[in-house]
Amino acid sequence: MLKKTLAAFGLLLLAAIAYLALWPVPVRPVVWSAPTDPGYTGAFAVNDHLAQLNMIDLGREEGPEHIVIGPDGKLYTTVLSGNILRMNPEGSAQEAFVNTGGRVLGFDFDSAGNLIAADAIKGLLSISPSKQITVLTNQVDGQPIRYADGVVVARGSGTMYFTDASTRFAPAEWGGTFEASVLDILEQSATGRVLAYDPATKATRVVARGLAFANGIALSADEKSLFVAETGKYRVWKIGIDASNLDVGADAANPQAVVLLDNLPGYPDNLMRGLDGKIWVGLVKPRNPTIDKLADKPFLRSVTMRLPRSLWPVPKAYGHVVAFSEDGKVLASMQDATGAYPETTAVTETRDRLYVQSLHAKGLGWLKR
Repeated sequence: MLKKTLAAFGLLLLAAIAYLALWPVPVRPVVWSAPTDPGYTGAFAVNDHLAQLNMIDLGREEGPEHIVIGPDGKLYTTVLSGNILRMNPEGSAQEAFVNTGGRVLGFDFDSAGNLIAADAIKGLLSISPSKQITVLTNQVDGQPIRYADGVVVARGSGTMYFTDASTRFAPAEWGGTFEASVLDILEQSATGRVLAYDPATKATRVVARGLAFANGIALSADEKSLFVAETGKYRVWKIGIDASNLDVGADAANPQAVVLLDNLPGYPDNLMRGLDGKIWVGLVKPRNPTIDKLADKPFLRSVTMRLPRSLWPVPKAYGHVVAFSEDGKVLASMQDATGAYPETTAVTETRDRLYVQSLHAKGLGWLKR
């Protein structure tokens, strides 16, 4: 009886080992070098400046992931349901302005008052004040744009610069934006891109590529440079708008692309221009030491995908937004170690308020400026 029990246990153990080592997973992890996490020190010293947020109730909606004050003076925000909500700045008179049928992650307004949306499912969209939706572009060089993420419109030229976070994992195919982002960052194949759409010629081109999950995007004051959050490698780039198909990973010495903020204590998400020259970025999650230790161990990262999701090394909740200058100086760091307002993605700054963006919050948080 004992021999049979041991034999059965041995077979189960072999089956478990075979599963963890061989079961197919969607990612093909590559080796990368994670910088040593400096932690919450220096300009990022721990504080509670983001605690005790005021809240605007969004009813059944959640995840005010991106917030913009429109040309009509109304507050617009995207939410998890696919709606773009419109309301007065204090939160009254809420309405669903439009639903694209996808998931808008970032948006801006052009000079004609059209809402230009980076829809992770549909591509780059233009939504007129009368709510007519037009697909501006969903491909570049004959290849699909799989994960449109952030967008900014140049006031001078009208050019629309936007990110394609991953050419490997499309949210439409992998269960949503969060799920697709986890796969891309775990794999580290760095297929994210910065794209530009010219509304005059209707042409789309690649500005830069080789980014590990290209996320938020903002323009410099002179509109000659782009700031781009590379979520998977904890950094923010400054890239010249005239760059063409520049591989930032392969050509580190190219002066058209420089790392402005490096080795951040969390994953940078949206980028928003604030007042007085500030640029805001949200650190959507803090870094996790286990994830950094697995950077040069692609096989173990594959094994992670075969574990129950409850055992994944998901970073803890931690609220954190940062303001920096165009030369990379940290101007503000606002934190809430409790993570009560989850997955902070950035700040929308007005003369009166700081609106805090979030991936999954049940309301819209704000502070008096």
